[in-house]
Order: sequence, then structure tokens, then C-alpha cells
Amino acid sequence: MRLLVVEDDAVIADFIVKGLQEAGFAVDHERDGEQGLRTALAGPYDAAIVDVMLPRLDGLALIEALRRRKVATPVLVLSARRSVDDRVKGLQAGGDDYLTKPFAFSELLARVQALIRRASGTTEPTRLTVGDLSLDLLTRQVSRADRPIDLRPREFALLEYLMRNAGRVVSKTMIMAHVWDYTFDPHTNIVDVLVCRLREKIDRNFETKLLHTVRGIGYVIKPV
Repeated sequence: MRLLVVEDDAVIADFIVKGLQEAGFAVDHERDGEQGLRTALAGPYDAAIVDVMLPRLDGLALIEALRRRKVATPVLVLSARRSVDDRVKGLQAGGDDYLTKPFAFSELLARVQALIRRASGTTEPTRLTVGDLSLDLLTRQVSRADRPIDLRPREFALLEYLMRNAGRVVSKTMIMAHVWDYTFDPHTNIVDVLVCRLREKIDRNFETKLLHTVRGIGYVIKPV
């Protein structure tokens, strides 16, 4: 899952970005509204977190510009303004949810996850399964045939992305865009290395292999 954070306060931005990365998201961060709009339009993003008070272009104007361009990325509005009128303005501008500062990161994370679920039109998947492989999104525990598998944050993020697209081939570029938060370098083998590590953990001790390479295209996770 790839998120965009547009927040000019360095302390708050660092708090949000680090927390989201630790939760397994790839995160891009912009510090002003104009650059935030350009980045959001370049997308795609699974969700965006936008502060209201931004330099160069305020957050509500940014959101309105996205909606005029038919960009449907779910947006969580952040603001120190607590009045009902302010919340209404945020939602009328095209925001999907509104969170006032200060806030607990756990609440921000829960709201972002809810926005992504609603945008995908699915009910909350607290658990992803492919064959006998299971990934719990709440406890962040992974197991196969009831045997626990210990994954690093990036390995977990890759597995989650693959399992959300089970049976569908995803390219290296798609993986880079959703699991990492920097520009894709077509010459790097970082995706191959991560896939190799993940395959070693989820397939090595099992007769049925789940993670498959589609030569020249990408990777797919499926039970056969």
C-alpha cells in the first residue's frame, strides 16, 4: 500500500511517516500544497493524508483540485481546527475523513485503513489467506499450516501486497511503487533479493510452493 503525506510541520510529518512505514506502508512526503498536488496527480496512491494549513496552496484547495481532475484517492484531512464548521468544510472540499490535532497514531492508522477498505469496496479483511498461508492484518502475524513465520517489515509489506493481489501477476515496477518509497531504478535487483528472502521463509519447508516467478513479467502468489 502506497500513501502520500502532505504536511509542512517537520515533527508531525516525521511522526506520521515513520509510523506508517513501520506499519508496512510505502510513504511519500511533501511539505507544501503545490508540490503535494503535483505528486498526488502523478500517483497512483492508495490514500493521502493532507494537512489544512500548508504553504503555497492550502490543503482544502489541494483536495478540491484533485477532485476537479477526477482523482478519487481517499483523503484524510488533518487540522488543528476542531469546530463542526471546519470539519464540514473539509468534507465538502472532497475529503473523506477529518482528524484533528493532536491525535494518537493508532487512530490515524485505523482511519487510513478504513479509507482504503471503503475505496476498494470490500469489507475489512482482518486476515488474508492463500492456500494454507495466513496473514493477520491486525496482529501482523504470518503462519503457514499453523506454523508461525517471522518476517521483517519489508517482507511483510511485500507479502501483504502479493496476497491482496493473489492469482494476479505483479511486475517489479508495481512492487517498487507499493512497497518502497523512492523512484524505481530499473537496474536494481532489490525486488529479486526481497522476493528470494520471502520465498525462503514461506516456501522452503513446504511441498506446495506458493510464490512463483513469471519470467520476464513479475511474480504471483497462488496455491498451485
